[in-house]
Amino acid sequence: MSIYTRRGDRGETSLADGSRCRKDSARVEAYGALDEANSAIGLARSAGADAPVEDVLRFAQQRLFNCTAMLARPADSVPAGSPSVTAEDVAALETSIDRFEALSGPPAGFVVEGGCEVAARLHVARAIVRRAERRVVTLDTLEPVDENVMAFVNRLSDALFAAARYSNTVAGHLDEAWNAQAPRPCDGSSR
Repeated sequence: MSIYTRRGDRGETSLADGSRCRKDSARVEAYGALDEANSAIGLARSAGADAPVEDVLRFAQQRLFNCTAMLARPADSVPAGSPSVTAEDVAALETSIDRFEALSGPPAGFVVEGGCEVAARLHVARAIVRRAERRVVTLDTLEPVDENVMAFVNRLSDALFAAARYSNTVAGHLDEAWNAQAPRPCDGSSR
């Protein structure tokens, strides 16, 4: 079987139940955004996160595939035994967030994204997960989305934020707090 089928050349794709829909439908937008988020997490993993972060990222990627599978078919056509996301999966993310925050402390206000390479990539992944969450919420306004998918995607962005702060702490980078009155860059006259 070839990777290309030519069936999508006119802007349609097949859902997991075999039905066809437009590629710009809310459903395809939602699971496509989750795919993008999963790729961003993979990129963050490639930067060499330490074991606690790596474990959370691996888990997150596996469960994001489950979320994608759940969204790739209408809710009324999900067969028993299909991939799922559970309340226990959401709780596992919450435990990770608590563990990371115990080591890095709570943020003292808004944190400017960046720091070490792992943290910077995690911040990008977090922003992409937030966008994916908005697409899932849009789908939920049209037809119900499993509440555990909604909670998992929401909690995942928090876990990525906590993991980024933890990674900066481990690397010896302090959080850069948002400063609405930050000084402008020099004009070059001091060189």
